[in-house]
Order: sequence, then structure tokens, then C-alpha cells
Amino acid sequence: MRIEKLAPARWLAPILLPLLAACGPTDPGGALRALGEFQNGLITFYDATGAGNCSFEPSPGNLDVAAMNIGQYENSAVCGSCVEIEGPKGNLRVRIVDSCPDCPTKGHLDLSRSAFAKIADPVAGRVDVRWRLVTCDVQGPVRYHIQDGSSQWHTAIQVLNHRLPVTKLEYWKNGAWVNVNRKDYNYFVEPAGMGSGSIKVRVTASDGQTLEDTLPGANSNATYDGAAQFKAG
Repeated sequence: MRIEKLAPARWLAPILLPLLAACGPTDPGGALRALGEFQNGLITFYDATGAGNCSFEPSPGNLDVAAMNIGQYENSAVCGSCVEIEGPKGNLRVRIVDSCPDCPTKGHLDLSRSAFAKIADPVAGRVDVRWRLVTCDVQGPVRYHIQDGSSQWHTAIQVLNHRLPVTKLEYWKNGAWVNVNRKDYNYFVEPAGMGSGSIKVRVTASDGQTLEDTLPGANSNATYDGAAQFKAG
């Protein structure tokens, strides 16, 4: 339980993440395995708001959320993904919204207080569970948020409302797709910008599905709906 640990503050994550990534996780292994494949883990809880290192807005109306252990956070590749947890009191689907720098063990999920209480007794503090990656129960198409401060000279895009984990974002430039680097705070960033006018993008899901959309432009703090959603598979 977070209040029982000497936990580093969330604001230290930008400093700790690169250092811990360089050292490697205590028990290495990626989270983006096949959907439905269970792995052993444990759960704790903290004062989650729905915001965190994934750069999502707080979600007070839905706190079925969790932070992923540092080894499986995978430079934000799991942000927005959903996992189903089997706990002593039942099953619960949560959305990954944060990383947990002080959770070095593979399989560790740090839940919101309310989410933890739905599947285990909070008095226990730390509970062994099984969990698996599942599709997110989202409505409508994939969405794109242009980071505040973006422009044609420096463009950062966040993918939202995706049913499956997003592994890649590219944009069309000079007749070819250009891969955009993903930062650990869950934005795909093109330091030189994506130019003026509309931006054609392609996003790839963990199972290889792709979606193509054309955004009106690199307009600071704007959010756009895509044309479609990934299929459940």
C-alpha cells in the first residue's frame, strides 16, 4: 500500500524512469503480450486520480485505474491499455494511466483505492493476483490530442480512446510514412514539427491493426476524432 512505503513522489518519475530503465526491471518482461494471456502479479493501492505519467486528464467519475510497474511500463507503451485482474473478491477491468517507479517487480499493479477495494480487502495492503491484457470497453473512434504548445515546428500527438494498445504512430511526409518517437509521458513527438496544414497519420495496434486519419493541423491543445476504432479481434 503506497502509504506504507517510502515511495518517491510522482514528480520524480521523469528523473527515475530513465535511470531505472537503464538498470532494467527486477524481473524483466514486457506487458504487451497477447491479449488474454494471464500472468501472476500483485496489487497495492495509492491515491490515484486518473492522471499520471500517461498525461491523461483526471477521471473522477471512473477510478478503475492503475499504475504499471516500471519494468512493464515500456516507455508508456501500455498507457491507455486495459487489464483484467482476478482478485480474492472477484474480477475487475482497469485502465493503465500511470507508471509506478517504486514498483520494480514484474506483474505489480498499483491501483486506485476504490479499485483495490472492489477485488481485495484494503487492510491486506499487498495481494497476490493474476491479470491479463484485455480490450478496452471504449465507445466511438480513436481520438488524437495535440499537446498544448504544439505547432507546425514542434508537434506532439497523444492517442486516446483506443480499444487496443497503441504501439506506433507515423505521419505522411514527402511520399513516405515517418515513424514518430514516443516519449515516456505518452506523447508521440516530432521535434522538427509536422509542417503546416493537415497531417495524415497512421497508428498501429499491438496486434498489427492500423488506422489512418487526417488531422486538421498541429493546433495547440486541440482534440480530434478519428474515423474508426480498432476491431476487438
